[in-house]
Amino acid sequence: MTVTNDQTTTTTDRVRGQALVAKVKELIHEGNVRRIVVKDDRGHTVMEIPVTAGVVAAILAPVVTAVAAIAVLAKEWSIEVERVNPPIVAVHEDRTPDEGN
Repeated sequence: MTVTNDQTTTTTDRVRGQALVAKVKELIHEGNVRRIVVKDDRGHTVMEIPVTAGVVAAILAPVVTAVAAIAVLAKEWSIEVERVNPPIVAVHEDRTPDEGN
């Protein structure tokens, strides 16, 4: 599922067991991810991970360890990923009426 507004896009993926850890690591390294929400198979939020640009791996190591610890607790997980949409840049050409088309 994907939900989009002007500034962010939120997608939801379902993963099983240890695939949760690999997916969270991958998302953290993407760069355009703002927030990761891990939910159990009943839809209850288990963990919210704010991801900011420039976060170093040493800070995220405990987060990944916590994700690995909860990965064994349920059969299936859903991961909500909030990504920042790139800004839309308008290009305006400056022309004078004297210039030919």
